[in-house]
Amino acid sequence: MRALQIAATGMSAQQTRVEVISNNLANMSTTGYSPRRAEFADLHYQQVAPPGAINAADGTVVPTGIQLGLGVRTAAVTVNVAQGSPSATNGDLDLMIEGSGYLEVTLPSGGSAYTRDGGLKRSADGQIVTKDGYAVVPGITIPADAASLTINAGGEVYANFTNQTAPQLLGQFTLAGFTNEKGLKAMGSNLFQETQASGPPNVAAPGQNGLGTVRQGYLEASSVDAVREITDLIEAQRGYEMNAKVITAADQMLGATVQVR
Repeated sequence: MRALQIAATGMSAQQTRVEVISNNLANMSTTGYSPRRAEFADLHYQQVAPPGAINAADGTVVPTGIQLGLGVRTAAVTVNVAQGSPSATNGDLDLMIEGSGYLEVTLPSGGSAYTRDGGLKRSADGQIVTKDGYAVVPGITIPADAASLTINAGGEVYANFTNQTAPQLLGQFTLAGFTNEKGLKAMGSNLFQETQASGPPNVAAPGQNGLGTVRQGYLEASSVDAVREITDLIEAQRGYEMNAKVITAADQMLGATVQVR
């Protein structure tokens, strides 16, 4: 009976939806996290009588035909790119990207990755790195005797010294933009990699080429809407239960068929 297999695909789809929602809720406090959304598409159809077929009895054209669906499949899990709200930290190396763009970092393999997590740190040799110790591109080193740092909206990093009146320019952060940022490959640890779907990075200074600016002393909070996620979770749970009831009903129908004498 096809109903068993169709309902099974429905249960699998709703389970995937619950898994995506649970990941969103788990990352409610993750800096710069954008929620994901599961998208579905119907499976192939069994063409019992295709529309437009000729009726063998009298030669007329069948207006609608008979097309029996075979269930549902997961088509994609897409990122809902949205700006998170600012969270004040007052940290010298905490940066929030206001608008589009990603910070570029260098992985231990030598490859590049991209992140919106601006919670930067200072390594033992004074280099600006991510929480995981990956160097931010371009490399900027903070002198050991620097009293404080000032980073303007354009990404320029200035060091302030106790024995100097004028601050010293250490370098300038750049941002990378993508034509299709939903096509980036998520690596975990708030990192993404370029793919053919995302297109090559457009690297420029903050505020140029349509890229956003940076704000010192703030971090971008997760853009997960807890109320919406809980509502979607309830809806997915009810969808799972309804598909389970279809399996129960189909099983009862099969049982009745077996008992026919």
